[in-house]
Amino acid sequence: MNTTAPVSLLDVSTYLPGDPIGAEYYAQYAESDGLRDNLMFRAPRLRHHVGVDETATDMVERAAAGLVERHGADTLADIDVLITHTQLPDMPFYGGGGAVAHRLGMKPNWVVDLHNGGCAAFVLGLKLARNLLASGEGRTALIAVVQNAAGQIFDQQTIRRKAQSSVPGDGAAVGLVARSDRSPILDVECRTYGEFAGDMTIAVDPPRKWWAAGPGEGCIGFTESKITKVLARGNRQVPEVCYAVCDRIGLAPRDIDLLVTNQPNRVFLRNWRDALELPKERHLDTFDECGNLFAAGIPVNLDKAVTEGRVEAGDTVLMAAFAHAGDFAGAAAVRWGGR
Repeated sequence: MNTTAPVSLLDVSTYLPGDPIGAEYYAQYAESDGLRDNLMFRAPRLRHHVGVDETATDMVERAAAGLVERHGADTLADIDVLITHTQLPDMPFYGGGGAVAHRLGMKPNWVVDLHNGGCAAFVLGLKLARNLLASGEGRTALIAVVQNAAGQIFDQQTIRRKAQSSVPGDGAAVGLVARSDRSPILDVECRTYGEFAGDMTIAVDPPRKWWAAGPGEGCIGFTESKITKVLARGNRQVPEVCYAVCDRIGLAPRDIDLLVTNQPNRVFLRNWRDALELPKERHLDTFDECGNLFAAGIPVNLDKAVTEGRVEAGDTVLMAAFAHAGDFAGAAAVRWGGR
């Protein structure tokens, strides 16, 4: 088998649940919060919330509908590698890959659930899919990412009062990867910063282990000190992985056609494009429409760019993100071949 054939990101398809929810929804619950004025938590204008009975598998199925419409159901049935990432798994003991494969009618040789990729999981999925397909483990892969914590974790009765809760939004996306030269993945850089892995924590009052029964609803344990560290790491890590990829493909960051990143807040978005010397129109920004979509941010933004004609065949798209409190970061460049 020829294992030197290029691997391409052929298409992306996405799903945003329900009607948009305005900033006033959280404003009605807001209480005095020491972090209320922090730049990290300036609320987006709109975001979406997962339905009360909507599962992560439901969201992937709805995201995949666009692929089925454009490429046919056989495209999914023939998938060799399924890679999934869910922000809030439907069951804590196992990932969602098996359920997704069954729902979509797949019989893949590989089913891999990623968790460490966080907001950069789509980039990590591209690297894994590229390596597996290039090594001869199959011809097609599907990357499925789900952000479903906004309407479940951050909309809890006591948590929705906090400044952090107005920022996240929910959504899902799938990416179709294949051995092809149509839309080649030019390069991928992934870096793990294990020393920061313990800096993201769950805060519950009174304290308990996240799985233990008891009073108090859990949220992310933010403090001013942690926020300062996360801002510094994110501002550094995303440009670093972008420059690493651009250096290897022989293109200056300022010359890329479109930058697509995760969407934590407006501060990061501005700082990243400034660091890469890019004008705002070449950095897709859906923060005010969708909020922080975590791992779904990159593919949702890319889908929007393709749908709106903001990226054309032959354009170089650079995708980049960092995860959690800065324990992982990744960037990937694709020469888009058109939908």
